[in-house]
Amino acid sequence: MAFYEVYSRPALIRYKASVCSRATLFLIIVLCLTYISPLLVAYRSQGFWLKRSTYEEQPVVRFQYQTLLVAATSTVGDHVAWSTYPYLNNMLGANLRIPSVSVREEDQNQDGKLDLLIFQLQLPLKPTEQVYSVQLLLTFSYQLYRMSTVVMQSLAYVQYSSSVPGAKLFISGDLRLQQRTPLPHRGIYNIYNVSVIDGSSPFASAYDLNNIIRSYQERNLTTTLSCSMPVWTVGRAADSPFELNVEIRYPMEVISYHPGFWETIKFAWIQYVSILLVFLWVFERVQRFVFQNQVLTTIPLPVEKPHLS
Repeated sequence: MAFYEVYSRPALIRYKASVCSRATLFLIIVLCLTYISPLLVAYRSQGFWLKRSTYEEQPVVRFQYQTLLVAATSTVGDHVAWSTYPYLNNMLGANLRIPSVSVREEDQNQDGKLDLLIFQLQLPLKPTEQVYSVQLLLTFSYQLYRMSTVVMQSLAYVQYSSSVPGAKLFISGDLRLQQRTPLPHRGIYNIYNVSVIDGSSPFASAYDLNNIIRSYQERNLTTTLSCSMPVWTVGRAADSPFELNVEIRYPMEVISYHPGFWETIKFAWIQYVSILLVFLWVFERVQRFVFQNQVLTTIPLPVEKPHLS
């Protein structure tokens, strides 16, 4: 007649020892090694405390319709200029040229956020004038909302020069965020929500490109025109204006920030528990071997589980 197992249950055995015994000392050492060692291993493996994290967000960008243009008309320092700042235009005198400007911003994927700025400018010139270099400043309102609320004024700097006079300049690039320090994980961050160019100043130093760029680059949070690909076209007719076409995209950004308390604890806890599980498995078998084989003297007491009536 064949036999088969119809029911099984584990047998519980308790091992007892006095408080002042080697078995108790061994148990204390095992507990310390089990729970403290994973903490030391996780900490010494670098990155236990999360100090910096990142997330992706497409910023809300708006062109501010504030512009400053300087075009060199010779190789000896002659230039013409134009801006949207009345004080600067008054100071330019005979060097002022009023261009024709067209601006359009597009939401290409219809998600409610603008993706592209198309800036077109036609600069009138005298028949004897030629353009050898162009410097253009465009200002933007730049906002982030996913973690901390970031509101700031930023700019894009367009610059190109050539030894051959040009008729057109086309530039296409991305408005990229530059961070020197991570952002806070919450709250309002608006310390740079001030005009990049002080249009209310009657002093020429406020519109000097050196001063503007130097002051702007001292900030911890800026934007810059990257991946720009200039196309310089020569052969301008004497009565034709110089054409400047700029396309600026507002791409998705990877934002660096300081994680909060709970995110830091969650990241550390995951590392600790993943190592703790290994130590629990190892030292449970160490204890089973020591007590089952009576390496340390204890009193084993089998315990019968009560039967269900």
